[in-house]
Amino acid sequence: MPSDERPPTPDALTVLACGRLEIEGRMPWSSNGTFLCSVGTVAEDGTPELAAIYKPLRAERPLWDFPGGLYRREIAAFELSEQLGWGLVPETVERPDAPLGVGSLQRFVRADFEQHYFTLLEDGRYHGVLRRMAVFDVVANNADRKGGHCLVDADGHVWGIDHGLCFHENPKLRTVIWDWAGEAIADDILDDLAALVAGGPSDTLGRWLSPAETDAVVARADRLLRRRRLPEPLTERPYPWPLV
Repeated sequence: MPSDERPPTPDALTVLACGRLEIEGRMPWSSNGTFLCSVGTVAEDGTPELAAIYKPLRAERPLWDFPGGLYRREIAAFELSEQLGWGLVPETVERPDAPLGVGSLQRFVRADFEQHYFTLLEDGRYHGVLRRMAVFDVVANNADRKGGHCLVDADGHVWGIDHGLCFHENPKLRTVIWDWAGEAIADDILDDLAALVAGGPSDTLGRWLSPAETDAVVARADRLLRRRRLPEPLTERPYPWPLV
Protein backbone atom coordinates (compact mmCIF):
# COMPACT_ATOMS: atom_id res chain seq x y z
CA MET A 1 0.00 0.00 0.00
CA PRO A 2 1.47 3.43 -0.90
CA SER A 3 2.71 5.41 2.08
CA ASP A 4 0.15 8.18 1.49
CA GLU A 5 -2.77 5.73 1.71
CA ARG A 6 -1.96 3.86 4.91
CA PRO A 7 -4.84 3.33 7.34
CA PRO A 8 -4.44 4.40 10.96
CA THR A 9 -2.94 1.95 13.41
CA PRO A 10 -5.73 0.69 15.71
CA ASP A 11 -3.23 0.41 18.56
CA ALA A 12 -2.48 4.13 18.27
CA LEU A 13 -6.18 5.00 18.51
CA THR A 14 -6.58 2.75 21.55
CA VAL A 15 -3.56 4.21 23.31
CA LEU A 16 -4.70 7.77 22.60
CA ALA A 17 -8.21 7.07 23.87
CA CYS A 18 -7.33 5.03 26.96
CA GLY A 19 -3.65 5.40 27.82
CA ARG A 20 -2.28 7.17 30.86
CA LEU A 21 -1.80 10.81 29.91
CA GLU A 22 0.87 13.16 31.22
CA ILE A 23 1.60 16.71 30.03
CA GLU A 24 5.29 17.20 29.24
CA GLY A 25 5.16 20.88 28.28
CA ARG A 26 3.52 23.59 26.21
CA MET A 27 4.23 23.85 22.49
CA PRO A 28 5.73 27.24 21.51
CA TRP A 29 4.27 29.65 18.96
CA SER A 30 0.71 28.34 19.24
CA SER A 31 -2.15 30.83 19.30
CA ASN A 32 -4.22 28.41 21.43
CA GLY A 33 -3.00 26.31 24.33
CA THR A 34 -1.27 23.27 22.80
CA PHE A 35 0.59 20.71 24.88
CA LEU A 36 3.03 17.89 24.20
CA CYS A 37 2.04 14.77 26.16
CA SER A 38 3.20 11.25 26.78
CA VAL A 39 0.49 8.63 26.52
CA GLY A 40 0.32 5.01 27.58
CA THR A 41 2.63 2.68 29.39
CA VAL A 42 6.33 3.47 29.77
CA ALA A 43 8.78 0.98 28.33
CA GLU A 44 11.81 -0.34 30.19
CA ASP A 45 14.02 2.27 28.51
CA GLY A 46 11.79 5.05 29.82
CA THR A 47 10.08 5.97 26.55
CA PRO A 48 6.27 6.41 26.48
CA GLU A 49 4.02 4.35 24.27
CA LEU A 50 3.17 7.46 22.24
CA ALA A 51 3.86 11.16 22.15
CA ALA A 52 0.75 13.22 21.46
CA ILE A 53 -0.51 16.76 21.01
CA TYR A 54 -3.28 17.82 23.39
CA LYS A 55 -5.56 20.79 22.60
CA PRO A 56 -7.96 21.44 25.49
CA LEU A 57 -11.20 23.33 25.03
CA ARG A 58 -10.44 25.58 28.00
CA ALA A 59 -7.24 26.88 26.37
CA GLU A 60 -8.91 28.03 23.13
CA ARG A 61 -9.04 31.73 22.29
CA PRO A 62 -12.53 32.83 21.21
CA LEU A 63 -12.97 33.70 17.52
CA TRP A 64 -15.75 35.80 16.04
CA ASP A 65 -16.35 33.48 13.09
CA PHE A 66 -15.77 30.01 14.59
CA PRO A 67 -17.75 28.71 17.57
CA GLY A 68 -15.96 27.35 20.61
CA GLY A 69 -14.82 23.77 20.45
CA LEU A 70 -12.12 24.04 17.81
CA TYR A 71 -10.71 20.78 19.11
CA ARG A 72 -13.77 19.03 17.64
CA ARG A 73 -12.69 20.15 14.18
CA GLU A 74 -9.30 18.53 14.72
CA ILE A 75 -11.11 15.23 15.25
CA ALA A 76 -13.45 15.85 12.30
CA ALA A 77 -10.44 16.38 10.02
CA PHE A 78 -9.09 12.97 10.99
CA GLU A 79 -12.48 11.36 10.43
CA LEU A 80 -12.86 13.00 7.00
CA SER A 81 -9.39 11.84 5.98
CA GLU A 82 -10.24 8.31 7.05
CA GLN A 83 -13.61 8.28 5.31
CA LEU A 84 -11.89 9.33 2.10
CA GLY A 85 -9.20 6.69 2.69
CA TRP A 86 -6.39 9.20 2.32
CA GLY A 87 -4.45 8.87 5.58
CA LEU A 88 -3.50 12.55 5.65
CA VAL A 89 -4.25 13.36 9.30
CA PRO A 90 -2.61 11.65 12.28
CA GLU A 91 -4.87 9.62 14.57
CA THR A 92 -6.95 12.00 16.67
CA VAL A 93 -9.46 11.34 19.47
CA GLU A 94 -11.40 13.19 22.15
CA ARG A 95 -10.13 12.86 25.74
CA PRO A 96 -12.76 14.01 28.26
CA ASP A 97 -10.52 12.93 31.16
CA ALA A 98 -7.41 14.88 30.14
CA PRO A 99 -5.59 16.97 32.78
CA LEU A 100 -6.96 20.35 31.60
CA GLY A 101 -10.38 19.06 30.66
CA VAL A 102 -11.92 17.80 27.46
CA GLY A 103 -9.96 18.28 24.27
CA SER A 104 -8.41 16.57 21.27
CA LEU A 105 -5.43 14.25 21.48
CA GLN A 106 -3.47 13.64 18.28
CA ARG A 107 -0.51 11.36 17.70
CA PHE A 108 2.65 13.47 17.53
CA VAL A 109 4.39 13.16 14.18
CA ARG A 110 8.12 12.67 14.57
CA ALA A 111 8.99 14.68 11.52
CA ASP A 112 11.93 16.47 9.97
CA PHE A 113 10.92 19.93 11.12
CA GLU A 114 13.26 21.59 8.64
CA GLN A 115 10.80 20.42 5.98
CA HIS A 116 7.49 22.09 5.20
CA TYR A 117 5.18 22.57 2.21
CA PHE A 118 7.55 24.82 0.30
CA THR A 119 10.52 22.48 0.65
CA LEU A 120 8.41 19.41 -0.16
CA LEU A 121 7.16 21.16 -3.27
CA GLU A 122 10.70 21.14 -4.63
CA ASP A 123 10.65 17.32 -4.70
CA GLY A 124 8.38 15.81 -7.36
CA ARG A 125 7.95 12.65 -5.26
CA TYR A 126 5.58 14.55 -2.99
CA HIS A 127 3.46 16.23 -5.63
CA GLY A 128 0.81 13.49 -5.64
CA VAL A 129 0.11 13.67 -1.92
CA LEU A 130 0.29 17.48 -1.91
CA ARG A 131 -2.32 17.61 -4.68
CA ARG A 132 -4.48 15.30 -2.59
CA MET A 133 -4.01 17.59 0.38
CA ALA A 134 -5.08 20.55 -1.77
CA VAL A 135 -8.35 18.72 -2.51
CA PHE A 136 -8.75 17.78 1.14
CA ASP A 137 -8.42 21.42 2.16
CA VAL A 138 -11.11 22.47 -0.29
CA VAL A 139 -13.53 19.83 1.00
CA ALA A 140 -12.70 20.63 4.63
CA ASN A 141 -12.77 24.40 3.91
CA ASN A 142 -9.42 24.86 5.63
CA ALA A 143 -9.00 28.49 6.67
CA ASP A 144 -5.40 28.13 7.85
CA ARG A 145 -3.19 25.76 5.83
CA LYS A 146 0.28 27.13 6.54
CA GLY A 147 3.40 25.60 5.03
CA GLY A 148 4.48 24.29 8.44
CA HIS A 149 1.25 22.30 8.70
CA CYS A 150 2.64 19.80 6.16
CA LEU A 151 5.02 17.33 7.83
CA VAL A 152 7.04 14.43 6.44
CA ASP A 153 8.06 11.58 8.73
CA ALA A 154 11.04 9.21 8.53
CA ASP A 155 9.08 6.89 6.21
CA GLY A 156 8.41 9.69 3.75
CA HIS A 157 4.73 9.89 4.68
CA VAL A 158 3.28 13.39 4.46
CA TRP A 159 0.85 14.45 7.18
CA GLY A 160 -1.40 17.48 7.60
CA ILE A 161 -1.85 18.95 11.07
CA ASP A 162 -3.60 21.90 12.76
CA HIS A 163 -7.18 21.68 11.48
CA GLY A 164 -8.98 23.70 14.14
CA LEU A 165 -10.08 26.29 11.58
CA CYS A 166 -11.87 23.97 9.19
CA PHE A 167 -15.43 23.01 8.24
CA HIS A 168 -17.10 26.41 8.40
CA GLU A 169 -20.30 26.34 6.35
CA ASN A 170 -19.32 29.61 4.61
CA PRO A 171 -16.32 29.90 2.24
CA LYS A 172 -13.14 30.38 4.28
CA LEU A 173 -10.40 28.69 2.24
CA ARG A 174 -6.95 30.11 3.01
CA THR A 175 -4.04 27.90 2.08
CA VAL A 176 -0.51 27.95 0.72
CA ILE A 177 -1.36 25.11 -1.69
CA TRP A 178 -2.33 27.02 -4.84
CA ASP A 179 0.33 25.60 -7.15
CA TRP A 180 -2.16 23.38 -8.98
CA ALA A 181 -5.08 25.83 -9.03
CA GLY A 182 -7.23 25.30 -12.10
CA GLU A 183 -5.65 21.94 -12.94
CA ALA A 184 -7.58 18.68 -13.39
CA ILE A 185 -8.11 16.45 -10.35
CA ALA A 186 -6.89 12.86 -10.69
CA ASP A 187 -9.52 10.21 -11.38
CA ASP A 188 -8.78 8.19 -8.23
CA ILE A 189 -9.34 11.28 -6.10
CA LEU A 190 -12.60 12.00 -7.90
CA ASP A 191 -13.71 8.41 -7.24
CA ASP A 192 -13.17 8.94 -3.50
CA LEU A 193 -15.10 12.21 -3.61
CA ALA A 194 -17.93 10.47 -5.47
CA ALA A 195 -18.15 7.85 -2.69
CA LEU A 196 -18.36 10.62 -0.09
CA VAL A 197 -21.12 12.40 -1.99
CA ALA A 198 -23.08 9.21 -2.61
CA GLY A 199 -22.84 7.90 0.94
CA GLY A 200 -22.82 11.18 2.84
CA PRO A 201 -20.61 11.92 5.83
CA SER A 202 -19.95 9.01 8.16
CA ASP A 203 -21.62 8.97 11.56
CA THR A 204 -18.21 9.48 13.17
CA LEU A 205 -17.62 12.62 11.09
CA GLY A 206 -21.11 13.95 11.73
CA ARG A 207 -20.64 13.56 15.47
CA TRP A 208 -18.16 16.46 15.52
CA LEU A 209 -19.90 18.94 13.21
CA SER A 210 -23.27 20.64 12.95
CA PRO A 211 -25.76 19.44 10.31
CA ALA A 212 -25.11 22.60 8.27
CA GLU A 213 -21.37 21.94 8.37
CA THR A 214 -21.70 18.31 7.28
CA ASP A 215 -24.03 19.36 4.46
CA ALA A 216 -21.41 21.89 3.37
CA VAL A 217 -18.72 19.16 3.29
CA VAL A 218 -20.80 17.18 0.82
CA ALA A 219 -21.65 20.28 -1.21
CA ARG A 220 -17.97 21.20 -1.61
CA ALA A 221 -17.08 17.64 -2.62
CA ASP A 222 -19.94 17.61 -5.14
CA ARG A 223 -18.79 20.93 -6.59
CA LEU A 224 -15.30 19.52 -7.15
CA LEU A 225 -16.81 16.42 -8.76
CA ARG A 226 -18.77 18.51 -11.23
CA ARG A 227 -15.91 20.86 -12.08
CA ARG A 228 -13.19 18.16 -11.94
CA ARG A 229 -10.59 20.86 -11.32
CA LEU A 230 -9.02 22.50 -8.32
CA PRO A 231 -10.41 25.99 -7.76
CA GLU A 232 -8.64 29.28 -8.36
CA PRO A 233 -8.35 31.72 -5.43
CA LEU A 234 -11.77 33.33 -4.96
CA THR A 235 -11.13 35.83 -2.16
CA GLU A 236 -8.86 38.79 -1.51
CA ARG A 237 -7.10 36.81 1.21
CA PRO A 238 -6.37 33.36 -0.25
CA TYR A 239 -3.17 32.88 1.77
CA PRO A 240 -2.83 32.49 5.57
CA TRP A 241 -0.40 34.53 7.63
CA PRO A 242 2.31 33.72 8.35
CA LEU A 243 2.90 31.47 5.35
CA VAL A 244 4.97 28.98 7.37
